[in-house]
Amino acid sequence: MAGLFITNLDFFIVNVAIPSLQTNMHATAAEIQLIAVTFTIGLAALLITGGRLGDLYGRRKVYSAGVLLFTVASLACGLAQNMTELIIARGVQGAAAALVIPQVLGILTTTYSGKHRAVAFNAYGIALGAAAVFGQLIGGLLIQADLFGSDWRSIFLINVPIGVLVLALTPKLVPESKSEGRTGLDWTGVVLVTAGLTAVVLPLVIGREEDWPVWTWFCMAAAVPLLGAFWASQRRLAARGKSPLVSPSLFRDRAFSVGSVAILVYFSVMASFFLVLALYLQQGRGASALESGLLFVPLGLGFFVASAMAPKFAAKLGRQALTLGAMVVAAGDIAFAQTASQLGATGSVGWCVPVMVVCGFGMGLVVAPLTSLVLESVAPEHAAAASGVFSTGQEMGNVLGIAVIGVVFFGEAGEHPSAQGYGDGFMLSLYVQAGICVLVALLVQLLPRKASKA
Repeated sequence: MAGLFITNLDFFIVNVAIPSLQTNMHATAAEIQLIAVTFTIGLAALLITGGRLGDLYGRRKVYSAGVLLFTVASLACGLAQNMTELIIARGVQGAAAALVIPQVLGILTTTYSGKHRAVAFNAYGIALGAAAVFGQLIGGLLIQADLFGSDWRSIFLINVPIGVLVLALTPKLVPESKSEGRTGLDWTGVVLVTAGLTAVVLPLVIGREEDWPVWTWFCMAAAVPLLGAFWASQRRLAARGKSPLVSPSLFRDRAFSVGSVAILVYFSVMASFFLVLALYLQQGRGASALESGLLFVPLGLGFFVASAMAPKFAAKLGRQALTLGAMVVAAGDIAFAQTASQLGATGSVGWCVPVMVVCGFGMGLVVAPLTSLVLESVAPEHAAAASGVFSTGQEMGNVLGIAVIGVVFFGEAGEHPSAQGYGDGFMLSLYVQAGICVLVALLVQLLPRKASKA
């Protein structure tokens, strides 16, 4: 969980450091954007490959290699003397995270079974959500503390002692596992899926800032034949009895195939919610990074209470626990939008605390049991590869949500938004996110009542 937490935290925490980077490193808008872009591309494009490497060469071994690389890259980020060094190190961080994240689910799948696996998957969901919910608070606290004059560097350097501790404990506490009887990596698949996912992610994370130049549309169009060729190659290899990067048999399991789509759609809400909330609080209401981070605490409180209750809900309601969670988030978003409308530009944001607790509670009901419901029927030999697909859906959802809701938010707020403009963009974004949550609730109905072993 520690490796999972720090790698996911770095997806969210860097936003807090933007003002310091602009002041102390004289970072341009393009360089700030590249800090996020390089990490996201390295992560999203290589997750499937990272998962397959774990299946082939040992999940603990690949996990340890990923943590080591992530720790070194974090140190390089913290010691960077210019923006070029920082951007390169961020790309390496993303690639390292792509080695770590799928191994976590793979190790849990092969180590635990029955109710113990459900508990482990619930812990996974809690760690994942906590990284998102508390990323801004942790970043704000670290920068405010300014330990040894480190300022923004502390958000990267904090990973170093954690990484060293994880590396020391992993051989003692984590059992090794890998897929038996399968050798060789599908390099054609690696090239095709990396190119295809990059062709999707790159324009989505850059397009809005650059006003959607022509190349972004060509890039997204190119993703279709690239990913189509990848899928065709996987089917051919499987038909010949070879070892594809992603086994097509995974998608014959309805829980996994429908669940992967639900993950992509749901995480598009999660990531974009944190983005527009931070913009609303800091730009629209004038809160500092630390003040904004503290306002995320009620959200985290609701999340952790629901996460503790989620196993009981899932045991009683099955897939409908996800429906309940998604509808609670939708109701919370609508109530939040109406509260923000009543506050205007001068009312106290303290009135938002109750609805933030509701939103966090709904998120906890979805995130905690979602992993178990999607992956419980995956065969152990496909554990890390399936986890790579699962995590790719999550990251693609993050990117897609930020891109789409970013267009909605800034389209309503205007090019040079005022405090009122930020409020208007925030409210419209919440209504759109509520609609997406209803779509998640509908997708959940396609999940099997009881997953079958695939």
